[in-house]
Amino acid sequence: MVSDRQNLGGYAIFAAVLAAAGLPIYIHAPKFYVDEYGVSLAALGSVLFGLRLLDVVQDPLLGKLAVAVRRFQGMAVGVTLAIMGAAMLGLFAVTPPTNPILWFAVMLTLVFSAFSFLTINFYARGVQKAKTLGAGAGYLRVARWRETGALLGVCVASVMPSVFLALAWPEFVAYATVFALACLIAGIAMHNEWRGATTEPSSGFGIVLKDHISRRLLLIALVNAAPVAVSSTLFLFFVESRLDAPGWEGPLLLLFFVAAAVAAPVWGSVAERVGPKSALLAAMVLAIVAFSFAMMLGSGDTVLFAVICLASGAAVGADLTLLPAVFARRMEQIAPDASKGFALWGFVSKFTLAFAAIALLPILEASGFVSGAENSDAALRTLTLLYAGVPCVLKLVAIGLLVATPIGKE
Repeated sequence: MVSDRQNLGGYAIFAAVLAAAGLPIYIHAPKFYVDEYGVSLAALGSVLFGLRLLDVVQDPLLGKLAVAVRRFQGMAVGVTLAIMGAAMLGLFAVTPPTNPILWFAVMLTLVFSAFSFLTINFYARGVQKAKTLGAGAGYLRVARWRETGALLGVCVASVMPSVFLALAWPEFVAYATVFALACLIAGIAMHNEWRGATTEPSSGFGIVLKDHISRRLLLIALVNAAPVAVSSTLFLFFVESRLDAPGWEGPLLLLFFVAAAVAAPVWGSVAERVGPKSALLAAMVLAIVAFSFAMMLGSGDTVLFAVICLASGAAVGADLTLLPAVFARRMEQIAPDASKGFALWGFVSKFTLAFAAIALLPILEASGFVSGAENSDAALRTLTLLYAGVPCVLKLVAIGLLVATPIGKE
């Protein structure tokens, strides 16, 4: 039993590192390049969208690559971890030796390509691990350790820059350095888990896309993740300019993600009693209520926004755990080679962030908004509408899709 916990602890550590390379980078990187190098919001949005277009081709290929190198999975994962850590250092700790927007594009491509490949391998290996621990119970144990680690990783990554700034350290240089060390630790923690090749044949994407439940889950994930992508892209700008609360970004982000981490097991318990569909619908309604109140906030409403962060974070706890868990269970049932399904899931998740970047950042810039400066009432209204109004509309669409999807209580 102790050995199992140690092994599953490695899954939690690895998940934490992957989580730190995902959403927090979309929160911090755009504003960092705007403030440090004067890159325009429209240019950043175009680059982020272009990277996701690359994923249209790249993610399926990475799924195939994961199958092709499964006999050498440990070595492939180790090399990819090293690439991701080095690229993070390049993104934040190295002054661009060329045009900043070009450097941003190259480093972020390396970070997210490595992230995609690692995620595909990690979730597919988790399915194998669950089988060795025993059908249903094994699956739940792996999911619990993995998703808890991911949420904790997001919490730590979101607040680290603020902590380093308070210590008078160069916050993003320190962040990138700690992340690179965390990649090394994650590689060591999961070292034994990559031994032995998976024996499942490659099933291709057809078996996933032909299954109507899988298609519906992918569509729901696309629409339901979009509000989180929108709020993540604009969070730092909203706190600094709409609330006029510079310096509070870190604590508020921490509050948001801690609420998600604390709420996640609660949503799991609710899902066990009423089914994942009802639990997800309740979380979506909570998110709409929270963002509706966010539309009413103005300068100085930091405490009220903290309450909204708690409520919206709690709602996200369901998004980050229940939908991936339902999809993973479906992959276990229909796809002998789970890596292909998770390649599709990863693409859907990242595409929402691309949508937010290409659709919102240029609109915000066109309204006259300037980061870190005094902004007109019209620019601030646009920021509020994009940050809080758009997520409400998207959540309503997600509710409609979920209601029409046959998800059982399993």
